[in-house]
Amino acid sequence: MPLPTALLSMLRLIGFLLLIPGLLALSGCDSRSDLPPANTNQKVIDLNDLTQLPPSPPSPRNKIIRVAVAAILSPSGTLDSYSPLLKYLEETFKQPVHLVQRKTYQEINGLLAQGKVDVAFVCTGAYLEGIKKGIMSAIVVPQINGRTTYQSYIISRTDSAIHTFDDLQDKVFAFTDPMSNTGHLYPLSLLDSRTETPSSFFNRTIFTYSHDRSIYAVADGVADGAAVDNLILAHAQQRQPELIKRLKIIQESPEYGIPPVVVPNQLAPEKKKQFEQFFLNIHNQEDGRRALKSLAIQRFVKPDLSLYDF
Repeated sequence: MPLPTALLSMLRLIGFLLLIPGLLALSGCDSRSDLPPANTNQKVIDLNDLTQLPPSPPSPRNKIIRVAVAAILSPSGTLDSYSPLLKYLEETFKQPVHLVQRKTYQEINGLLAQGKVDVAFVCTGAYLEGIKKGIMSAIVVPQINGRTTYQSYIISRTDSAIHTFDDLQDKVFAFTDPMSNTGHLYPLSLLDSRTETPSSFFNRTIFTYSHDRSIYAVADGVADGAAVDNLILAHAQQRQPELIKRLKIIQESPEYGIPPVVVPNQLAPEKKKQFEQFFLNIHNQEDGRRALKSLAIQRFVKPDLSLYDF
């Protein structure tokens, strides 16, 4: 049925009104494009004459102090032991401190080589490799029981028939990390003196990637023997005496320079000096002494580099 004339007129009027904004927009893109802006104070940007933006301000993350800790302890053990020290470092420098952990010593060395961490606790073997490649410098070393040296202990279970290193032949042995001095390099030297290799002497070997895991591996019967850091063993003795009663020491290494605290060689000299002074003075403050106690460290001292010449 045809629409009433009045209704058709109304629809035509509405359609015309709807077309008006579009027509105005088209007009603005054409005939009015050369007119100045209505606000004469408004700056006109010429897209044909762009200049480079000024550099952004440094990211806040550049102010974070990154502290790497080699996997001498398992991750949970590291966090538990180092948290008081990291908190004290944060309060002293008034900058956020992040703990960086990796599975292997080699990975920590890689972070130091790339300057991705500011300070690191490394093992002796990793330090020797690092100075050979020129990627790190020792700033301080821990002093424990008045000494700055440590040893590798070869351990087995108390109830086993293993009493010497030679008794471990054809047994399962636990190493810590390929770069560990006490957990790998020392037992390798024992094998070398016997013209043996791990595969020719042991039935099987495993890498635990931390000294506390090696201690548990022997105590729990996963391995018949292991090479561990004597300082970690002593620390475990204080915390878990019942665990250590299940173990015995069957051989001790010579004295080695204790694992140092290092910084990457590309670190600014003034920052290196700040870290050095922080560690050398930490024992003079009550909060600092509490942090040291959690690590069973008396104080930090300047390193005797001759102890690492082997």
